[in-house]
Amino acid sequence: MDLGQLLAIIIGAIFVSNFVLARFLGLCPFVGVSKDSDSALGMGMAVIFVMTMASIVTWIVYTYVLVPLEITYLRTIAFILVIATLVQFVEMVIEKTSPALHKSLGIYLPLITTNCAVLGVAVLNIDTFIATGLPRATSFIFTVVHGLSAGIGFTLALVLMAAIRERLQLGSVPKSMRGIPITFIIAGLMAIAFSGFAGLKIG
Repeated sequence: MDLGQLLAIIIGAIFVSNFVLARFLGLCPFVGVSKDSDSALGMGMAVIFVMTMASIVTWIVYTYVLVPLEITYLRTIAFILVIATLVQFVEMVIEKTSPALHKSLGIYLPLITTNCAVLGVAVLNIDTFIATGLPRATSFIFTVVHGLSAGIGFTLALVLMAAIRERLQLGSVPKSMRGIPITFIIAGLMAIAFSGFAGLKIG
């Protein structure tokens, strides 16, 4: 296992192939929760935890359950069950520890269950690190690093969008462009900016 490969996975998941700004997954919470920085950061932390834990658990389920039983065609169903369980756990913890954050996140917190970015990370891990025939130890480490990095990339995009939208509240945005229209324009400009990272050469 090369450290250069790990660095490439980290940089790729956070910047080059950002799940929101390059793969366009998880746009629902990205647009809905990015109205203020506190909510964006709280959602980001929740997504980082869910993505990392989902990567670990789905790797275990796929490697030690689905493959031995030759039922890999059920991976999507199995992965959704894992993600739903993790999200339920996160929601209960946030509700008990930070009711204000739980209220500000609203419906978007349980919607992590249907966040295609989380399922996308799990499926991409299998297709990239297991199906290609990597050793189990290496594929597991790569899976965990990729899940964590993808969550960080999601949080980065969310926090940046929240910061920009907070600044726009102080600006003179035309009435017809306020709200969702200007949000989509900003998201497009951010995606263009992040596409510049595609030219990076790691390792």
